[in-house]
Amino acid sequence: MFKVASFNTNSIRARLPLVLDWLDREKVDVLCLQETKVEDKDFPLADFSKKGYNAVFSGRKSYNGVAMISPHQLGKAHTGIGDWAEPGEARLIEATVKGIPVVNTYIPQGYDPKSEKFAYKLKWIRSMRDYFDSRFKPDDCVIWLGDFNVAPEPVDVHNPKKLYGRIGFHPEEHKALQHVKEWGFVDVFRLHVKEGGHYTFWDYRRPKLFERNLGWRVDHIWASGPMAARSRRAWIDTKPRGEVRPSDHTFIVAEFAW
Repeated sequence: MFKVASFNTNSIRARLPLVLDWLDREKVDVLCLQETKVEDKDFPLADFSKKGYNAVFSGRKSYNGVAMISPHQLGKAHTGIGDWAEPGEARLIEATVKGIPVVNTYIPQGYDPKSEKFAYKLKWIRSMRDYFDSRFKPDDCVIWLGDFNVAPEPVDVHNPKKLYGRIGFHPEEHKALQHVKEWGFVDVFRLHVKEGGHYTFWDYRRPKLFERNLGWRVDHIWASGPMAARSRRAWIDTKPRGEVRPSDHTFIVAEFAW
C-alpha cells in the first residue's frame, strides 16, 4: 500500500508538534506540506530526522514554502514551475517516493479577481499542464497534490450560490484547473466520496466556522489514470482542525495499491 497526505501548515514551526504527532499516528509514505513559512536554513529538519523521517523542502521567510516528509528515501527532488514565475517563490516541489513521482504545490491565492495577482494565479494553474507535459506522460503513475486554492465543484463549498465568483470558487479558476485535469488526472477524493459537507479549510477570520462546518475543499490529491486505478480510499482527517493552535486547514489522505 502507498499512503499519501497533504496539509497546509500555516507555519511549520507553529504546527510542528501537531505534524509530528499526526505522522506517528498515521504512518504515511509521504506527507506533503504547504505554507511552511520558513527559509531552508530554518526548516526543522532535525526534529523530523530524530523521528526517522527524511525531508526535502523549499522555503521562503514568512510566507509560501513547501516540503515533503517521508520514512523512505526522497529521490530526484525538483523545485519550481518555470523561469516565468516569481523568483524563489517556493510553491512547488517534486520528488520520487517508492518509485512514484509526487508533485506538491501551493497554488497562489489570487486575492481579487480584478487584480494582477489573480491573473498570475490563472497563469500559474494553466502552466501546470505544461509542467506535466514536459516531465511525464498521462499513462505514467503520477500523483499531484497540495493546496490548490480552488474548490472545483459546488459540492466543495458550503454555500455555492453565495460564494460563486469569489477567489477560490471563480469560473476562470475552474476553467484553468480543468485544463490541467484534462491532461489525465482524476480527483481521488471525489472518486471515493460523492457527497458534500467534506472540507479541508475553515477560515480563521469568522468565529465558529469549523464548528458549523462552513468550509471549503481547496486541498486535493489527484492522480494520473493508471495511478487512480490503484486508488483504494481517500478521506479528510478533520480532528487536527479542532485541536489547540490548529492550522486553518486539515489533512487530506489517500491510499493506493502499490
